[in-house]
Amino acid sequence: MGELLRISRGRLELTQKQAADVLLVAESTYGSYERCERIPPIDFLRDADRGLDARGAIIACIEMMEEEKYPPEFVSWVRMERKALMISAYENMLIPGLLQTQAYAQALHEGRRPAYTEGEVERLVTARLERQPVLRRTPSPIVGYVIEESVLERNLGGEEALREQLMHILECIRAMRQHLTVQVMPTKRHTHPGTNGSLQLMCDEEGRNLVYVEAYGGSRLIHKPEETNALFDLFGILRAQALTPWESEELIERKAGDL
Repeated sequence: MGELLRISRGRLELTQKQAADVLLVAESTYGSYERCERIPPIDFLRDADRGLDARGAIIACIEMMEEEKYPPEFVSWVRMERKALMISAYENMLIPGLLQTQAYAQALHEGRRPAYTEGEVERLVTARLERQPVLRRTPSPIVGYVIEESVLERNLGGEEALREQLMHILECIRAMRQHLTVQVMPTKRHTHPGTNGSLQLMCDEEGRNLVYVEAYGGSRLIHKPEETNALFDLFGILRAQALTPWESEELIERKAGDL
């Protein structure tokens, strides 16, 4: 990718600074992409293809860049997510990735042990934020989340970062109410069917149900109907036991106000 940027820039007889000015990035940032020190975001690659007159050559590398940004088992999920008919998740530890603010995602990855390098943190945060436009695409996917109440109290990055995160969730709910539903699972529940951990669920553009699960022992994409159907049923039970969307919105607003 770095070599392709250099060749495209050279064909137009531009310096790195001139190319950076064309693409509206800092010269140091552009230089780091050419030297392969940082992985460029997708928006930059699209802009570079136009600005450096690469005629599709740089855009053709986007899939290759995705393989550098995401774990191998997650690349397929990210690609299908862009065209999915339905996206859902049950989260017992974190705010869902598609709703995370930059500060929250930064704190999340900086707190990982064993620790990521500074470059790895930047790559992972950028990759997470790049997925979020799927919520605002046309046609809109149907999106539904169930989040544990305790997640709304875990102040990753500090109280200000958490308050910003909770307010961002409220903004997303209010802006996308017709296709985004967020429900909170109260801590005080005498039974709980989700104790085995978080789930990410999807109905892809072909109507297939898929589930992605993460664990310390490894992550996997589940596609066998006998398994996915059971997990979709489980998610339905979780939604039924959680607060309603309106009660959840009020709770999130109260917790944000308490910070």
